[in-house]
Amino acid sequence: MIRDRDPRTLRTLGRRSLISASVTALSLTASGCVVVHGEREILPSTTRAEAAKALQEFTAAYNEADKAYDASLDAEHTTGALADIDTARLEAGRKNNPGGNPNHSALKLTDAKFTIPKKAGWPRWFVVDAAGNKGGTARWLLVFTRSSLDDPFQVAYLTLVAPDKVPEFKKDADGWAESVPVNTPGLAAQPGDLSQTYTTYLKNGGAVFADGAHTSQWRALREKNTKRPGLVTQYIDEPLTNGDYGPLALRTTDGGALVFFTTRHYEKQTAYAGTEFPTPNKDVLALTKGEIKQSLTLEFVSNEVALDPKGQGKVTILGRIQGMTSAEGS
Repeated sequence: MIRDRDPRTLRTLGRRSLISASVTALSLTASGCVVVHGEREILPSTTRAEAAKALQEFTAAYNEADKAYDASLDAEHTTGALADIDTARLEAGRKNNPGGNPNHSALKLTDAKFTIPKKAGWPRWFVVDAAGNKGGTARWLLVFTRSSLDDPFQVAYLTLVAPDKVPEFKKDADGWAESVPVNTPGLAAQPGDLSQTYTTYLKNGGAVFADGAHTSQWRALREKNTKRPGLVTQYIDEPLTNGDYGPLALRTTDGGALVFFTTRHYEKQTAYAGTEFPTPNKDVLALTKGEIKQSLTLEFVSNEVALDPKGQGKVTILGRIQGMTSAEGS
């Protein structure tokens, strides 16, 4: 997993993208459900008790999978971007440590706050904001979602955000939050467009996003790393918006929205003619297909959380977690 920036060397890239991913690969299953009478009836996505149970079951499933380095233990409990990141991390870990994770440390989430939107139709979803014993002082934001009453809640998004950056959410008299449709006007950017807008920004720049670690600083670092001693790096960024990768947004008290969205990224590293390609670390090699002769293409999936203000302000990326999901040598 990569959090705030791209690597300066291939070994650093592998370490950040896979070893650090242990902080972020999560899973859940929920046994309770809400009976929804009709697709158009506006109801809470779940009950508070069921949401708390989902978080408890998620933590247990994650710890089991992490301890055994066994993706099958949480394969049914994650979806979307998080499923891609989690599965790749566990598969790489198991390949290099068939007996399990020698550095396993159980994840503990405390001080959990549940934000449950009242909405019609599917997916039904809710957000957990919790303190974790990993990731420093950052708050863990997890989005639980399901597409029908027959499905369990699964974690689609996970991001880490500074405690003072988590916004206040608009709630009704009963404490239920407001889901923001992806095509909602009146915001700096429509939530449904953020994945495409972000990938376009990474390539061309622009004025949509506020400066920060995940925007201007990341673009500057990638530009710096385009040409390094012995290596040339090319970047390709793609939006991910369909199915379980779809954006989800909550209304904030100031009229804006907190938006979760997904992107995919490729990095092709090519060694100069006549030079030897540097050997990746074992975690990168575990996910690499083909023989690395002159180049290596790495694929990443990233999930972001953004504060999308009301009106004409700039969108702020509050958190981004990215994990390497595959690689191919040539």
